[in-house]
Amino acid sequence: MSPRNYPPGLGLRSIVRRHYVFEADLPDGYVLEDTLLSEFAFIRILIRGDWTAETSPGNWTSAGQAVFFGPNSKPLRVRCKGSFKVAGFALRPSGWRTLFSTPADELADQMLPLAKVMGPCANIMLERVLAAEDDASIVEAMEAVLLEAHERRGRPMADSAMRIFEDIARSDSTMAVQEVADRLGLSLRQFERRCMTAFGHRPKTVLRRSRFLDMATALRGFSDPDQETLAALRYFDQSHKSREFRHFIGLTPGKFDKQPTPLLTAGLKLRAEGVA
Repeated sequence: MSPRNYPPGLGLRSIVRRHYVFEADLPDGYVLEDTLLSEFAFIRILIRGDWTAETSPGNWTSAGQAVFFGPNSKPLRVRCKGSFKVAGFALRPSGWRTLFSTPADELADQMLPLAKVMGPCANIMLERVLAAEDDASIVEAMEAVLLEAHERRGRPMADSAMRIFEDIARSDSTMAVQEVADRLGLSLRQFERRCMTAFGHRPKTVLRRSRFLDMATALRGFSDPDQETLAALRYFDQSHKSREFRHFIGLTPGKFDKQPTPLLTAGLKLRAEGVA
């Protein structure tokens, strides 16, 4: 169970991290529940199947076929029944303002109908994706709508400082927030404000989440950090490690080690490969 991933076209590389098409043939009565933890806001078009998410304890909702997911600072439980096929794309935080007027922090940790975020072009994207016959035409349909939306906003530029922070969070998740701000040439207040607008969360949360995902990726066997890197990733003690695991995935480290997480694991694999 692994999504097929496609790089964005030249005109969208500052906005889109990746496109994906993900499908699975499962028994009709089979119910798959898992947890997602996304570093990026992403958009998902449900082509076939039954997908829901737990938006509050015990409340499972679908938000329709065209859905917006804000970046996560906490786990999102999802459930699919039977076979499914979805397509979508992950958005770069540094490109947030090129598409949206609403700051990312107002949409973080939420699942919403795409129309509430992108307006009428959400239905246009849905119609074009459903009419597409293969992966290439699905990606082409999504990109065409995004390019049109970018054009209507006057083609604003991505935030270059936040683009650098994207790379820092991935390559050195243990770096101190003040050190990152200094490297970006920003005051702490400026850094906090721009990070909330682009990433939806404070810099410390972004780095904590990235550190957790680095460790989870290593525990799943998708990365092989050297001893120095692994030592930097280790938490202060077992209680600290347990708190972080409970916060970001809702499981203790022991349960995470034993419990299958097919959707999350697929995302961790892609992250290790530099795709997600």
